Amino acid sequence: MENQKIRLVLAEESMAEQVAEFYKRNQEFWRPFEPERSREYFLAEYQRGLLRQEEEERKHGRSYRFFIKEPGTPDRIIGSIGLSEVVRGCFLSCYLGYKMDLEFCKKGYMTAAVSMITGYAFGKLHLHRIEANVMPGNRASLRVLEKNGFMCEGLSRKYLNINGVWEDHVHMVKLNDAMEGRK
Repeated sequence: MENQKIRLVLAEESMAEQVAEFYKRNQEFWRPFEPERSREYFLAEYQRGLLRQEEEERKHGRSYRFFIKEPGTPDRIIGSIGLSEVVRGCFLSCYLGYKMDLEFCKKGYMTAAVSMITGYAFGKLHLHRIEANVMPGNRASLRVLEKNGFMCEGLSRKYLNINGVWEDHVHMVKLNDAMEGRK
């Protein structure tokens, strides 16, 4: 998937070095919003294993992760976005997660990426519901979701353990209204 600003590239094992570099570069920036990470997490070999797992999850239709790149710089990852915990049947739902390189924040890249992956979830995967959970203090992330038509469904108390603390999260949802009324 691509537009004038960004390209979304499916996660592959061959990207391990780029992914490790992306995570190392942003480790301090993301610390307030991430679970505690081991030193190994930031190594290419560790990321290679995670990327293999993600490829397996994608083969089984359970998760789809993309890396965000600028069209002119194919070897540098500037963001990550994914759909996880895809549930079929009568639920047709998933979770949305994303992160942006500090250097590329506030340029509209993540807003564009969320729009693109929402189209993918609703159009290609035929999902009905995308859920995203954001810490209340992360105004930039909440704004990205709001600009993409996500609505607040409430507060999930002590939802995730972030950096050693159980943090509340705002529960944001976007529905595929095109599916309403179908039998």
